[in-house]
Amino acid sequence: MNIPFGRGAIPWSDPIAREITLQTFRPEAHRPDGPVVFVQHGMQRNGDDYRDFWIEAAQRHAALIVAPTFSAAAFPGSESYNNGLVRDDAGAVRPRAEWAYGVPARVFAALRDAGITTRERARIFGHSAGSQFLHRMLSVMDGPWESPVCGNAGWYTLPDASAPFPDGLGGTGVSDADLVRLLARDITILAGDADTETNGPSVPSHAAAVAQGPHRFARAHAYLAAGRAEAARRGVPCNWRLVVVPGIGHDGHAMSVAAAALWFEGQLPDAATLAARRGAVVA
Repeated sequence: MNIPFGRGAIPWSDPIAREITLQTFRPEAHRPDGPVVFVQHGMQRNGDDYRDFWIEAAQRHAALIVAPTFSAAAFPGSESYNNGLVRDDAGAVRPRAEWAYGVPARVFAALRDAGITTRERARIFGHSAGSQFLHRMLSVMDGPWESPVCGNAGWYTLPDASAPFPDGLGGTGVSDADLVRLLARDITILAGDADTETNGPSVPSHAAAVAQGPHRFARAHAYLAAGRAEAARRGVPCNWRLVVVPGIGHDGHAMSVAAAALWFEGQLPDAATLAARRGAVVA
């Protein structure tokens, strides 16, 4: 594998045998020991936009950005992307090797094999449908992910092995030990406090989603509450946290800037910085 400096769009051949493009940005200052950030795009399948949202942070912190792009043609609908190809058209659980959730870890392994990175772990961020993809991936698979950030998901798969996937984790083979591992992960749930739309084509409206609250902002709080309740029931830690991004709605650019600041600067950007990135609502 070769990752060019600057922007790149690299075809990726994966064992699940569907078309994937790696939208990348590699600043001239990036070195193999520098940060690597994976970015999961939203329902528009616009990995190129999400890559570009991270260019400013990539240049400032000499970070390699990789946005695996799951085209609508190759991965139609939410079952193929958000829900990771876990179930087939008949509702049966596919073999784990066929799940889309394995793609990012395989890409990272290829980057290591090629010597592009010597890091053992990568950062990973997802927004909207990408946040659905990300928190479900973390729920059903371990991986080389450091401090994952899930932003503005439309709804959440609860840490409940008794409810069938994707409402819960039933049928996925997740064990009690896996659930304890999930609860112990340092997951950040990033929620824009203006992401309060209650209807529209991009707001999930089926019963399991509505049960978590009327809008994405409420559902983020419900997910944290579910994690804490499950951890308390088991007598184990829950290391999840919810960070509210003030004044931001369903905006992939502003949420990307917020996530980058949390990782690299330890705090959210100031109001002026967020306001400068606000305005383009990107799912």
